[in-house]
Amino acid sequence: MGSIVAPIQKLEHLRHNRYARRMPIRARRTVRRPAGDLTSVRRAIVACELCPRLRSYCVRVARQKKREFLDWTYWGRPVPGFGDPRARLMVVGLAPAAHGGNRTGRVFTGDSSGDWLYEALHRFGFASQPTSVSRDDGLRLRDCYVNAAARCAPPDNKPTPGELERCRAHLEAEIRLLRRVRVIVALGRVAFDSWLRASGWWVGLPNRRRPRFAHGAEVRLPDGRILLGSFHPSRRNTNTGLLTRPMWHDIFRRARLLVGPAAGTPIGRPRRGAGRQEGAPLAVQCSAAEERDDHGT
Repeated sequence: MGSIVAPIQKLEHLRHNRYARRMPIRARRTVRRPAGDLTSVRRAIVACELCPRLRSYCVRVARQKKREFLDWTYWGRPVPGFGDPRARLMVVGLAPAAHGGNRTGRVFTGDSSGDWLYEALHRFGFASQPTSVSRDDGLRLRDCYVNAAARCAPPDNKPTPGELERCRAHLEAEIRLLRRVRVIVALGRVAFDSWLRASGWWVGLPNRRRPRFAHGAEVRLPDGRILLGSFHPSRRNTNTGLLTRPMWHDIFRRARLLVGPAAGTPIGRPRRGAGRQEGAPLAVQCSAAEERDDHGT
């Protein structure tokens, strides 16, 4: 274990010093002491203009809008993370949806994927309500923080490898600052691999020990954190039955069991049977062609 953890500590130091250099000049002012708090990270994310293709697309979508949202003022900017700064659970998605997070300005808010996510978080006591429709809808998360591998809505819901790389500094900073996180639920292969890269474990583990994505995969890392894999709740995955409600609930039932009971008075009680101990969900392996990260966050 020591031979693995030492390189990770060096990587943390390098990422800390590198964060501000990877931000655009306008955003660097907010991270002069490289992302000393989550407020600084949020400001840097919202001001980020590192990916011209994504920025152009998000602005165009915000201007043209969707017919059913013509009365909305679209956010149209990069979407920061959302949740409890003392979270023990982190949920990592792919990217904002063009008419979801890119419209509302909050991750997993205003689209069907968000309907699935916050219903599950509420069911297992991590969210104050089961729906998320706007930034001012009163939703609060407890012991949970939600973010994404990419912070701008990408065309066809597919950020390029270069765009994911340029955006990674934001996820790195959140991982560094959210020190109490013990369990990570990664929604889809891209989110799973992005968290491994941002946390340092992609290079910190030899290839033969590097975790591979599968639905229900559960990996205990040498530092004690636990990474859970789940299919993304995109319409394609849920409409085709690749991801069902019982499969989805099993992931968050396991996350609740691993995190432990909510501190203080719970804000949302699990429904009957939601807290029963059933062990880890069965890992379901899939090919890249089967598992679809195509609905953003």
